Amino acid sequence: MIVLYPGSFDPPTNGHLNIMKRAAGIFDQLEVVIADNPRKNYFFSAQERLEMITEMVADWPNVNVTVWQGLIVKYAEKIGARLILRGVRALADFDYEFELSMMNKALAPRIETIFMPTDQKYFVLRSSAIKEVALFGGDISEMVPPVVRKALQSRVQVRQP
Repeated sequence: MIVLYPGSFDPPTNGHLNIMKRAAGIFDQLEVVIADNPRKNYFFSAQERLEMITEMVADWPNVNVTVWQGLIVKYAEKIGARLILRGVRALADFDYEFELSMMNKALAPRIETIFMPTDQKYFVLRSSAIKEVALFGGDISEMVPPVVRKALQSRVQVRQP
């Protein structure tokens, strides 16, 4: 069974990696789908996010990483997947993800969404908060994989006066 794990992953966190690892151990194939919405401003380009995640999952043969512009259900239909995985940390995440799953169900009734809670130690990891900590020179080594830490530290050095 193929499962899609979509997200902006800007940047990918240890929480994202935790969900990927667990899903890769459950499903035959995990498709990590990086959102590339031209209307959004990302900290990292789609290509940079693709390279980081590809490095993060390099040892897992049943994981593919791709970039997609468009509705996730269209990508699912394109590759024959019937399942979308969404990670949730708290009730606020669930509210948003539930509404999104209902929209996807209306667009593509054959595609189901399942929710996986993050491990407790990654409960508070938000990409936006991690970027802010990095911008102020805080230690993010426990929050993100090494490839992401290096990319963030390099990026914030460029942005600092």
